[in-house]
Amino acid sequence: MLDDLQDAIAAGVIRVGDRLPSEAALAARYSVSRSVIREVLRASSALGLTVTRTGKGTFVVGRRPSELIFGGYSVGDLLEVRPHIEVPAAGLAALRRTEADLEQIQGLIEHMEAESDPQVWIGLDASFHLAVAEASKNPVFTQVINSIRAALTGQSGMLNDRSRRRRGDSDSEHRSIAAAIARSSVVEAEDAMRFHLDQVHDAVAESLTDDTARPGQRDGPVSAIS
Repeated sequence: MLDDLQDAIAAGVIRVGDRLPSEAALAARYSVSRSVIREVLRASSALGLTVTRTGKGTFVVGRRPSELIFGGYSVGDLLEVRPHIEVPAAGLAALRRTEADLEQIQGLIEHMEAESDPQVWIGLDASFHLAVAEASKNPVFTQVINSIRAALTGQSGMLNDRSRRRRGDSDSEHRSIAAAIARSSVVEAEDAMRFHLDQVHDAVAESLTDDTARPGQRDGPVSAIS
């Protein structure tokens, strides 16, 4: 099915901006279980072909795998991997952070809230996420976040330019993460980071589908996948 989906997108049968049929409709069409459909949609998302918007559906955002690239990684790469790295990193930060870590994290938040230059804010955003990883005291988390820092900056810049999401929303979410870490609450820190990344995911999906949608496009799902 993934090959069929890629071929249909490449051929223009399914256009960038179109919404795919529901999981149930796709499962019926291909005579497979919905779990198989979910795996295919995850794969297409990882390839940068589609993005799923919570409560809205799955939309086509690129005609070729990994079309939208940030720092060498596709948007699908980033959306897929960040929860697996940053959520546990936030939990460990709540357990292992030092007072110096808290000062660093809080200082970045205050700087972001006071910053008027969007480009500076974007750099501080990436620095915040790196500071949380550093506070986890797990060098693997730190190295991973540091290695994708350019990608995080690129994605943040895209959202700053094209998303309706407000910087204040991100600042508030960062404060919630920092407060949970300060309280040494593993569960709250993980939940706060997960919520933040979910909001980023939805904002990326919204900006891509809004950006690629064409005037007069129907709201319903596309009717054919070859």
